[in-house]
Formats: sequence, structure tokens, C-alpha cells
Amino acid sequence: MDAIEAIHTRRSIRKFTDRPVAPEMIEKLLRAAMAAPSANNQQPWQFVVIDDRAILDRVPDVHPYAAMCRQAPVSVLVCGDKNLDEDCGFWVQDCSAATQNLLLAAHALGLAAVWTGFYPIEERVVGMRKLLGLPENIIPLALVPIGYGAEKKPREDRYRPDRVHHNGW
Repeated sequence: MDAIEAIHTRRSIRKFTDRPVAPEMIEKLLRAAMAAPSANNQQPWQFVVIDDRAILDRVPDVHPYAAMCRQAPVSVLVCGDKNLDEDCGFWVQDCSAATQNLLLAAHALGLAAVWTGFYPIEERVVGMRKLLGLPENIIPLALVPIGYGAEKKPREDRYRPDRVHHNGW
């Protein structure tokens, strides 16, 4: 699958089969995530791979829209590391780019995934810190539940020419 096709056919999938995701697939996803661009090449990210069923089942207690974690065989938490972010705040963009790379890689490998946001909602950030024992310098940005999709969604053309401006507003 070429990059343009992957971008246009990737969809948020929230229903998964019980088929496990091989560790080598997770490594491929993490390698793709870590290939993302970052400000001054600081790479201010940390990743937590969650495949413990007891933990995945508790995620919806922290995030009300993450019920799909109860089906997903694995999830990857993308976090910003304040100790690695010397540019004071670019970690959000950097980790967002890593998250998008992870989603596109999952799709290209035949996996399904969905982006669930944690930051900047404080109760979600605090809840995930408690659930996983994250240190204070680690900020959970997004959790990506991953698995083999139990649903298919059609390609959608989301191009909006009314949102495009040239050389000014």
C-alpha cells in the first residue's frame, strides 16, 4: 500500500477480533512511530505497550470513550517526556506525529487502530499516571488500541475547499 492510499483509507476502528498481535508487529509499529519528525530532533517520546488484559479492562475507568480497550489485544500509550523537551512544548506536536505514524503503520500492516486522546484533559492524564505508575515528567498524550479489525469502514473523501486559503485569509 502506498502512502497516499494508506492516508486516504485509514479509518478509526473500535471493534477488534480476539486474534493476538505478534510482538514483531508491535516493534514495527514502534519503529514507524519513532521515525516521526520532531523539533530539533529531540524525539521527546516514550511508549508504553499494554497487553495485560487486567490493565486494558481498566482503561475505560480512566477514559470514558475508550471502551474498545476491553476488546483490543494490545494498546500503545504515546507519552511526552518533559525531560526530553528542551523547546518548551513542542512535545505535543512531536508525539502527535509519532501517533499518526503509528496509526498509518498499523493500517499498512493490516491492523486496525484508533486514537484516543488523554492530554490535555487533566483527569485522564492523572488517571493514566495512576493506572500505569507513570512518573511526573511523563505526560500521556494518546492511547492507541490496536488489533485485527472486526469492522470495516469505507474510504471517505474529507477534502474541504472552503477550508483552504492562499497567501492569506
